[in-house]
Amino acid sequence: MEPLNDVDFLYATIYMDWKPNFHRFLEEWLMQTRNEIERPGLNQLAPLVTSSLNLRMFVGTWNVGGISPHDGLNINDWLRTKAPADIYVLGFQEIVPLNAGNVLGPEDCGPAATWLSLIRQALNRNTDDYSVSKQSPIPNDQQSYSKSRVSFSDLLLLEDDELIEQKGFENFPNSRSNSCSSEEHSSTGQHKYCLAASKQMVGIFLCVWVREDWYQHISSLKVSCVGTGIMGYLGNKGSISISMILHQTSFCFVCTHLASGEKGSDAVRRNLDVMEILKRTRFSHPYGIPGKSIPPDSILDHDKVFWLGDLNYRLASSYGDSDTNELLRRSDWQALLEKDELRIEQKAGRVFKGWEEGEIYFAPTYKYLTNSDHYVLQTSTSKEKRRTPAWCDRILWKGEGVKQMCYVRGESRFSDHRPVYSLFSVQVNLPIYPSPTSNITSKTPPDLLSESAVLSSPPPEEFLLLTRTQSCIQSTPRFSVTAQK
Repeated sequence: MEPLNDVDFLYATIYMDWKPNFHRFLEEWLMQTRNEIERPGLNQLAPLVTSSLNLRMFVGTWNVGGISPHDGLNINDWLRTKAPADIYVLGFQEIVPLNAGNVLGPEDCGPAATWLSLIRQALNRNTDDYSVSKQSPIPNDQQSYSKSRVSFSDLLLLEDDELIEQKGFENFPNSRSNSCSSEEHSSTGQHKYCLAASKQMVGIFLCVWVREDWYQHISSLKVSCVGTGIMGYLGNKGSISISMILHQTSFCFVCTHLASGEKGSDAVRRNLDVMEILKRTRFSHPYGIPGKSIPPDSILDHDKVFWLGDLNYRLASSYGDSDTNELLRRSDWQALLEKDELRIEQKAGRVFKGWEEGEIYFAPTYKYLTNSDHYVLQTSTSKEKRRTPAWCDRILWKGEGVKQMCYVRGESRFSDHRPVYSLFSVQVNLPIYPSPTSNITSKTPPDLLSESAVLSSPPPEEFLLLTRTQSCIQSTPRFSVTAQK
């Protein structure tokens, strides 16, 4: 072997000194380079929100007094508006009698199934009368980015398998995968509605219906139930909340049945129910989607929240029966509303601080004689059964980009409550995806400054299908690149 000359010896010495630290320096350089490279097609996988549209949302609530609906029940008075909505959020209370058997025993899903059938028929029958075009307001280039999802019933199974098996929910019609059956699709060119989600807790029932062309743009559906009834935890009172994301906007719908009673302390119990629901409602998201933000975890984390139900707030007891009867006879709702507990408590900052409710121009919704237009107060002679008329059934909201278009009640005599609904114009953010191709800019070593690199990005849904060997960074081999001058 020839002896090392001075140059070879110098290189060998440098190599032996650097060898132990070579990999560490290489990793640091690669980490720095990776952090500095702007890769719009990968690091900015989540679409940028640059446009929006307004949709029509119908929110309705009805305490049906524990009476099971019959197949011929007409609910068009409640659901029909001058023009159809894009989304219908319908909440019920007391769909079953609140007796011990229903509170402690197996859940009776029969009435809920009947209500779903009636709603499906009413919504899809009404569309035939509107003569509305089926063309979606979503631009075609936005629709191409839709993706398939698991059914809502699958999400429920993930959340609580044992409870669902005990309650028999596997046969309950809340599956999103079956809610858009071909039987509901007609060739008439009118909008049809699909059941996006539904949930029952004892007598509380909440369902969300969407236009079929909006259905594919809904994601992250989750449900959370909170019982505030007997012992503070049973489901004769409480809430069902449904969380979902429509395009880039998160929604939460909270259907509640709060503590009843007309004593002065009962308003405090209702306030406590609201606080418990806000504190205990949680939407679990066990995994995230790369490039997307984590969905909201609590009610107030959502962009837009709608709170509906039998809130049970009554009139403060300063009015005597004779005064109340006179105001009812004169239809002086504004004078009666001055004693409305919800407005008093909200104005004092004790509940629903920062929430909004529209002006009320309709008569109190409770308590009527069944199948009658007469309040119990006006007819009953038993003091124990007398109930002062009140606006128990309410709809509130919280969030930007929500405009109330109407707030009215229906006139069905089916129960001792009148149904209430509100129509909203709601702003929804649309996703605008990055340009399919964009240049990479980076701080690179001097010997690479003359090279060019191009990031080719496929449609966003394809990113998750790429393997490591199918990297979306595409460049020619280093030594065959022609230097740019």
